[in-house]
Amino acid sequence: MYRGFLGYDASLMLDVVVCALVLIVPVLCYSIWAVKFRRQYHLHKKLQILLSLLLLVAVLLFEVDMQLHGGWQAIINKDPSKPRMSPEELSEVAQVLYIHLVFAISTPFLWGWTMFEALRKFPRPVTPARHSRKHAFLGWASAIDLTMTSITGLIFYYYAFVR
Repeated sequence: MYRGFLGYDASLMLDVVVCALVLIVPVLCYSIWAVKFRRQYHLHKKLQILLSLLLLVAVLLFEVDMQLHGGWQAIINKDPSKPRMSPEELSEVAQVLYIHLVFAISTPFLWGWTMFEALRKFPRPVTPARHSRKHAFLGWASAIDLTMTSITGLIFYYYAFVR
């Protein structure tokens, strides 16, 4: 019932989100490289907007999936007569999840602010401007936050569904 395509007892959307977490960081790095070293401002803008939209859709579908399945604990212990994890193991997985949520909750706010400011303050077509220094700071903070979201999300998936 819950089986995703990665072969573990996670839901389909959990597997989609895990794949997105694996793919997002290389695309993010390429986007940063394109603007920092190649001065491809328009490409950077397009990639950031694309990443934002894809992540927004993935997170919304993921949240709907979690509501339909009753949350991650229900997915892990889908058969109450034969629980896959003990209460102690579930507690350990929950601690990993809480660490992940620190980053997962802050990322859309930080990234959204970075995007909002950039779309509002950079000229069209995109070129360096007075906002560039602040944008670079916000961009790096967003990139680090998103990378930590990816890393901790993958760790959660491993603890909850793989090991």
